[in-house]
Amino acid sequence: MEELIQKLKVQIIEQLNLEDMEPDDIDETDPLFGNGLGLDSIDALELIVLLEKEYGIKIENPKDGQKIFYSIKSMAEFIKSHQK
Repeated sequence: MEELIQKLKVQIIEQLNLEDMEPDDIDETDPLFGNGLGLDSIDALELIVLLEKEYGIKIENPKDGQKIFYSIKSMAEFIKSHQK
């Protein structure tokens, strides 16, 4: 799980062009939106694309996105639960 969390941090930094950030700057339990990383709705679309492209996971219900993208840790748990 720790390996996946580190990989996600790197992928998110690259996908969202967060040039001033290092993976260690991101706490896996901090919220990705709002007071955490401060991501917005456009970033959410980028994260959806990342899940589809890198992990082959489609989010069927948009309401699930709030739970899935709450934090890096919640994303990692979602990926783990959907991998075969």
